[in-house]
Amino acid sequence: MGTVGLTFGSATSGNGFDVATTVNSIVAIRQGIETPWKNQLTSLQSQDTVLSQIGTDLATLSSSLTSLTDFNGVLAQKQGSSSAANILSLSSASSTAVAGSHTVVVQSLAQTSSLYSSTISSATASISGSLTIQVGSDTGQAVDVPSGGSLTDYATAINAAGIGVRASVISDSSGARLSLVSQTSGSAGALTVTGSISDSSGNSITLQQGQQARDAQLTVDGVAITSSSNTVSGAIPGVSFQLVSADLNTPVQVVIANDNSSIETAFNSFVTAYNTVSKELTAQSTVSSGGTAPALSGTSTLALLQQQLTSALFGGAGSGSIKSIDQLGITVQKDGTLSFDATGLEATLTRHFDDVVGFLQNTGSFGQHFRSVVDGLGSGSTTGIIYGAQRENTAKERALNDSISATEDRIANFKTQLTSQLTAANQILQSIPDQLGQVDKIYAAITGYNTKG
Repeated sequence: MGTVGLTFGSATSGNGFDVATTVNSIVAIRQGIETPWKNQLTSLQSQDTVLSQIGTDLATLSSSLTSLTDFNGVLAQKQGSSSAANILSLSSASSTAVAGSHTVVVQSLAQTSSLYSSTISSATASISGSLTIQVGSDTGQAVDVPSGGSLTDYATAINAAGIGVRASVISDSSGARLSLVSQTSGSAGALTVTGSISDSSGNSITLQQGQQARDAQLTVDGVAITSSSNTVSGAIPGVSFQLVSADLNTPVQVVIANDNSSIETAFNSFVTAYNTVSKELTAQSTVSSGGTAPALSGTSTLALLQQQLTSALFGGAGSGSIKSIDQLGITVQKDGTLSFDATGLEATLTRHFDDVVGFLQNTGSFGQHFRSVVDGLGSGSTTGIIYGAQRENTAKERALNDSISATEDRIANFKTQLTSQLTAANQILQSIPDQLGQVDKIYAAITGYNTKG
């Protein structure tokens, strides 16, 4: 510990000394005990920053792998195509669809039943009467024209009745007509209307067929199919398609394929996420010449992260013809990062798709094992390496802060006492000339000798 001297010149000068400077110098020496604690605290906080970033990037790595290991992830996705989109347009292919080719012949489209009335002068002209409207095999329901109501009022009343019919008024240069359209497509929605309505002159307003109810007729791989809607689901498992037009002479080829493009994108994301973590760990273990050691350099946490992440690449069971990641176009490079060859993966997916799925998703497979390891490294699990290191650092930081705070309190009390003591001493030094003057006066009075004469 250093020492501090007092500078005040001659003891009889009355100059005293600078109390504040002296106190601060002594206090600074005592505060030196905190320096190693503060240095350690700074080091731990630097580790926290790095651990937090690695934890975030490990979570990204886990997420990128999830899309490949999840049963409903990218490997389950399908894409489809139609050889004649003007006849049949593919809507969707779910994860339950099976890759393959199907032949569809569209014989006729589905139609929705509709009726329209004869023309009257305007939509606001008064009408009267009642119609009973039946949709398919449902029980017919009578709807009366509101008293003094118009064609528009009647359309509103029919819609409010909730009988499965959409009513509207069509107006053009010839006048206004009531339109009734079934809300159930196909033959099951055929409209049957009885009763009568008339205009204000008593002229009957008749209804006639607009469009006849009809189911769509098609064959799928030679099997006859009917559909009440032109949107067909279930004819090909997991596939939904839209019938656009009918053409008996044009068989449509519907091809369902695995979504290899999306799978390759997912693998690329996985490799990118892995390399981010790998480079971070390498940077933490590399001390440049003459440089400061990285925050995690030499720690057991860094060693465990590197060892387990690398070993995860070679763990887990194979599936069929797929035994290792290099068969998926992934190669481990000399610096520990991965390279990815999409062409190599494409070839493997084409020949051994089911084995790739098993390699990533079977119990104990590479994919399941790797994901388990990564989840055990990060901060998302209470048993994770990052989580444990962060908890340990937090405890150390709390202890250091407590020690620093307690020392600061003691030093603050010491500073108060020292300031008081040195201030009193300084006042004594400054009063010495006055005291000596008083002695001289007393001496002169007693002896008659003037010491200053």
